[in-house]
Amino acid sequence: MAGLTLGQAPTRRGRPSARRARRQRLFRWVVVAVLAVFFLLPLFAMLEFTTRGAGGKLSFDTWKLLFNWGQLSQTYPDLSAGITASAGLVVLTVALMLVLLVPTVIWVRLRLPGLRRVVEFICLLPLTIPAIVLVVGLAPVYAWVTYFLGGSSLTLTFAYTILVLPYAYRAVDAGLSAIDVRTLAEAARSLGAGWGTVMWRVVLPNIRSAVLSAAFLTVALVLGEFTLASLLNRSNVQVAINLLGKSSATMSVAVSLAALVLAFVLLLLLSLVGRGRRRAQEETS
Repeated sequence: MAGLTLGQAPTRRGRPSARRARRQRLFRWVVVAVLAVFFLLPLFAMLEFTTRGAGGKLSFDTWKLLFNWGQLSQTYPDLSAGITASAGLVVLTVALMLVLLVPTVIWVRLRLPGLRRVVEFICLLPLTIPAIVLVVGLAPVYAWVTYFLGGSSLTLTFAYTILVLPYAYRAVDAGLSAIDVRTLAEAARSLGAGWGTVMWRVVLPNIRSAVLSAAFLTVALVLGEFTLASLLNRSNVQVAINLLGKSSATMSVAVSLAALVLAFVLLLLLSLVGRGRRRAQEETS
């Protein structure tokens, strides 16, 4: 009897845990379903609005025009100019952010650890300043930028680099915290590598996912930024969408939906790259 009682006790105790696991699993699926409806329903509504033709019939004329660059440039020149400006801003901002931030953060982590809090404070400072205050402060600076470099929308690269610093810094700093940077650097230095080789060929490959995360956050910010461009009288895709909404709501919604889908695709690619890298590391180890 004692053996039977001891053998049955785990079964009785196991039943509530299995029931609790099923409840948690059900709860997770309910949460996922609610969030999917919350996020996807507006997107389906936008898609339905942009494909609604005359008499309520299905029509893809708006999307055909959106992907026909030559016709789009003739029909909506401001929109094509805004898309071109945003594409250039994405490339320049990502490049400038990576060139300025990544070597600085790595160098501070390796050689100047005492300045880490100072660099963190400077990088996170734009997060505490409202965009309208940034515009007030940047307006006199951009008067000189316009004088020396002209009034091109690409000059927003400098302002966007400042805006993205808090998010990019957190991504890169998290990547560096996940590895033993000092041990890797000391091992490479003991083998005769210079500091440039240590940063470029030792540390950087180990934080590739973090750098990609910072780049994605930069792309998302540049594609979605409106306040600075509008108040500084520059053109980008969000300013063009705002202007276009006054004359062609269908095309404006279609461009907004395309920008959202592009951001989702970039996020998906980033997650796939990160997962592939983790799998390769697990196979190597």
